[in-house]
Amino acid sequence: MTTIEVNGLTKRYGPDTAVDDVSFIVEPGQVTGFLGPNGAGKSTTMKMIVGLAMPTRGSVTIGGRRYRDLPVPLTTVGALLDAGAVHGGRTARDHLLALAVSNGLPRRRVDEVLARTGLDGVAGKRAGGFSLGMRQRLGIAATLLGDPQTLIFDEPVNGLDPEGIRWIRDLMRTLAREGRSVLVSSHLMSEMAQSADHLVVIGRGRLIADTGMSEFLRANGEGTVLVRTREPDAFALRLTAAGATVREGLESSLVVSGLSSDDIGALAAFHGVALSELAPQRASLEDAFMELTRDSIEYQGVAAQGGSCGTDGDAGPEASPSRRSRPLAEWSEGGNAA
Repeated sequence: MTTIEVNGLTKRYGPDTAVDDVSFIVEPGQVTGFLGPNGAGKSTTMKMIVGLAMPTRGSVTIGGRRYRDLPVPLTTVGALLDAGAVHGGRTARDHLLALAVSNGLPRRRVDEVLARTGLDGVAGKRAGGFSLGMRQRLGIAATLLGDPQTLIFDEPVNGLDPEGIRWIRDLMRTLAREGRSVLVSSHLMSEMAQSADHLVVIGRGRLIADTGMSEFLRANGEGTVLVRTREPDAFALRLTAAGATVREGLESSLVVSGLSSDDIGALAAFHGVALSELAPQRASLEDAFMELTRDSIEYQGVAAQGGSCGTDGDAGPEASPSRRSRPLAEWSEGGNAA
């Protein structure tokens, strides 16, 4: 079994600090989700793990050894950081064959990983004609070529259709059940919620959470209550006055945080408001993530409210009488930029 150990990792580019004293461990037998807002330093950290960037300070080991000291790295760690890193003129089989030969791996592994990733039917086609989803599968095939005990995936579901997303989810879970260490970053919160056992979260280059999925949701996910009434706007004002935060849900519903369902029911009864639905909602990973990282988002979106505009960070009760929640800021890293 191979563990990734990150100790006091720091990376500076001139006066800018991309990663600041980050430490965490990726354990075998589980999928560790690596999350963070745009510019948090996730991709820079992953590059330092596999020796593509040198730390300013700190260290990273895989099974107790630095990546550059591994005799045949592909047999210890497989990493997908850029699905486009393939010669477009080569066929899928030739691309994998070149990797196998250069790493002293048996040629039979090429056909094995082509079959496992569903590319055996297009093995003779040039990679330059592949869709993004097919290139992702080819990149994943390359990570599996050396049958490594450690896998690192940066945004592995980019370009995949629903069937492909389910496939990579099942693959990651299977690899973890086999006792491997799996580190994966993704901007799809719903997918990460179904894939990860453990979460490492960074913001502005610093570690802000290192915990199990269930513990993360309990600690950071407040949960909401779905409310339906014939007069949602009027009731939203009463909820806001009572200290709740309200946003519009589907089909004229209200999504309320800051008050329990019992408190909302009592408030409705006091004001004679008839409710057609009052349903507590479990906090989602997205809700918990946004709550934890709201002070670490580098770029804030601009929300239009009532015909006027205000920034996410500055909008307050005066800008919106009902304090309706503002749109989520975009946070995905957009490929491999950190």
